[in-house]
Amino acid sequence: MSATVTGKPVVAEKPVAAAESTWHTLRRGLSLSPELRVGLVGTLGLALVYMVGRVAVPVAVQQGIDNGISGGLDLGALYGVVAVTASVLVVTTTCGYLMMRRLFTVSETALAGVRVRAFRHVHDLSMLHQQSERRGSLVSRVTSDVDQITQFLQWGGVILLVNLGQLAVTTAVMVVYSWQLTLVVFAAFLPAVFIIRSLQQRLGAAYGVVRQRTGALLGAIGESVVGAPVIRAYGIAGRTARRLDEAIDGQRQAQQKAIRISILGSSVGELAAGLALAGVVALGVVLGADQTLTIGEVTAFLFLVTLFIQPVQIATEVLNEAQNAIAGWRRVLDVLDMAPDVADPGERGRALPSGPLDVRFAGVGFAYPGGPPVLHDVTLDIAAKSRVAVVGETGSGKTTFAKLLTRLMDPTEGEVLLSGVPLTQVRFDSLRARVVMVPQDGFLFDATVAENVRFARPELTDAQLTTAFTELGLADWLDGLPSGLLTPVGERGEALSVGERQLVALARAYVADPDLLVLDEATSAVDPATEVRLQRTLDAVTRGRTTLAIAHRLSTAQAADEVIVVDRGRIVQRGPHDELVRDPESVYALLYASWLEQTR
Repeated sequence: MSATVTGKPVVAEKPVAAAESTWHTLRRGLSLSPELRVGLVGTLGLALVYMVGRVAVPVAVQQGIDNGISGGLDLGALYGVVAVTASVLVVTTTCGYLMMRRLFTVSETALAGVRVRAFRHVHDLSMLHQQSERRGSLVSRVTSDVDQITQFLQWGGVILLVNLGQLAVTTAVMVVYSWQLTLVVFAAFLPAVFIIRSLQQRLGAAYGVVRQRTGALLGAIGESVVGAPVIRAYGIAGRTARRLDEAIDGQRQAQQKAIRISILGSSVGELAAGLALAGVVALGVVLGADQTLTIGEVTAFLFLVTLFIQPVQIATEVLNEAQNAIAGWRRVLDVLDMAPDVADPGERGRALPSGPLDVRFAGVGFAYPGGPPVLHDVTLDIAAKSRVAVVGETGSGKTTFAKLLTRLMDPTEGEVLLSGVPLTQVRFDSLRARVVMVPQDGFLFDATVAENVRFARPELTDAQLTTAFTELGLADWLDGLPSGLLTPVGERGEALSVGERQLVALARAYVADPDLLVLDEATSAVDPATEVRLQRTLDAVTRGRTTLAIAHRLSTAQAADEVIVVDRGRIVQRGPHDELVRDPESVYALLYASWLEQTR
């Protein structure tokens, strides 16, 4: 579900009370899992044989008592009944095994497909969508919510299918034996059915809250683990623990409320079962005394009542799993319902023209949802092959500028064009192959240095990677690593320093060989000596391609062909460094003077 703020959709949790109906959710969920229909006829056939076979024991008991015992002991008839019953049980057990194996295999395949679709859809969402949800909540939808659906389909779904069929077959046999006793059973269970149905709605709402609280819990745990250095540095372990305790307690309370409703439904089923058995025994004795029923038929009917009660009792337990699974399915569907506001035009889109790219911002404005404008009416042209630095105070809109240029976000006003093509019309495969951004944090995957650089070009050999590091002037740094290219960087690159992570990220961008390179303060964390070395290397790397650098250190601006100065979301100056510093009262001159003071 999404809402619209300042023209951009943002994620909003669907209120549990307003959530779509259980059956509608099931239909939509099943429509997204066509694999569940594979071999369905054969599976249902096996289930039918399995269900019919389960009533063989009560019938065998009746035949054995009436034909082999009541009229005098007849061992031949008794042995015949036992042999037939044993054969039926073998066939029934075999069919049950095959049915469950097929259902397990199909459900795993189907839910793997749902997980893949949900995961890819999360990646298709814009940064605004992802930032509007806690990361733990998004992860829980692809992991624990889908796991809950899988668990239900493999256990609850199998049990529900078998027991509904068993209920129908058992009822039919019960009516054949005695319609009077069947009415007694129905009279005991009908009130329970209505009560359990009313509890189902409450249970669905309760498990909707459980899934939401589980997502919040995962988010809190994820933040506390990733933010452990900050937590220790500021001595806020106690406060963080209390926050986690609140999340855990919230999830516990929601789970307990759902379980209480589930137990109430189970208790109602137990009461109905007891009443049904008592009624059958009482009326069965009367009918037996009148010789309306034989002893074998009364005994068989009691067995059948047990087979009837079992599905009803299990149904209350399955209901518990079903509502939890439906709540999870609802949350997965909510993700899939989010229409990406930064969408790939696909085959209808255009490819970028070959060669170096020029850039045009035409009346671009941008505001984050619910916030004030960050960029105001930005109009500028950047020539192909030029090296441009964008500078400004923190919060002036520099990074937003870079995200719009690489289409991580779309402007709320105006448009961005590359070589005359609006970015909204460019296919993602063309855009990502031709435009590369190196973010400030230099995110790395939990792999080796070589594998992280190869994300840009998987076909590169170790020798080619070594050559790339040498061309960047980083050969001595690479040799200093414990295992060179094969050095593990750790989760999020935490085995390396912040500056070293940026070096690997720059190498990754270098081997990608883009036509437009965007550097978002990509050298802000390296030491001065490394920065000087990198700056010399970047001069060669950026030559012949359009480069836009978000500059924190103004040494980057000094080396640029042109400097664009952003102040409070507006472009207030542009020109070469030497020209901009001539006016000592200008925004750029003041920024430059402040930077020089800090570097002394």
